[in-house]
Amino acid sequence: MHYVEAVDEYVFPPSYDNKSLFLAGGITGCSDWQAEMVEKLSETDLTLLNPRRKDFPIDDPSAAREQITWEWHHLQSAKAISFWFAKETIQPIVLFELGKWLVHGKKIFIGIDPEYPRRQDVEIQTGLELMIEIVYSIDELAEQVKNSKL
Repeated sequence: MHYVEAVDEYVFPPSYDNKSLFLAGGITGCSDWQAEMVEKLSETDLTLLNPRRKDFPIDDPSAAREQITWEWHHLQSAKAISFWFAKETIQPIVLFELGKWLVHGKKIFIGIDPEYPRRQDVEIQTGLELMIEIVYSIDELAEQVKNSKL
């Protein structure tokens, strides 16, 4: 596994050799589920793109633009995206990103904490757009990624 954390740059290899996975999901007000995914995928040959920084400079007015730009670029370039909807917050930006990427033909994995308040919305909207198996634990989400052909 290769690990890239926001806002470190990553030079993507040619598409035929791009085995990258963007870890999309809440980064504010919820557990560090990304650390769990990184641990569970540590034995793979994937490049994991983590938008959660260890230290976000909250007092720096340019930090938000830098963060959002990093995420936009790495979501565009990643071969696949895993979405995790944690129970602690609604995560409107993650909902926005899921809506955008459902229609782009990129490989997507979706996991939802069973207690996520908008669980039914994600299930219905996803089902109307794609036939995709949604899972309900970080363990299942990591297994889906491991069993896929990235």
